Amino acid sequence: MNLKKVLTWVVVAFVLFYVIQQPEASAQLVRNAGEALGSAASSLSEFVGSLV
Repeated sequence: MNLKKVLTWVVVAFVLFYVIQQPEASAQLVRNAGEALGSAASSLSEFVGSLV
């Protein structure tokens, strides 16, 4: 097995462990990521709109 596969499985296992151990914190993390992506998309949309 190569190092990339091993590291991928370690990361997946860690994420699963974190989600199982702290579901509220995991949900908040996903919410924050969604809000950040939404904000970035809105800013990009305003920027592109101002170019026209």
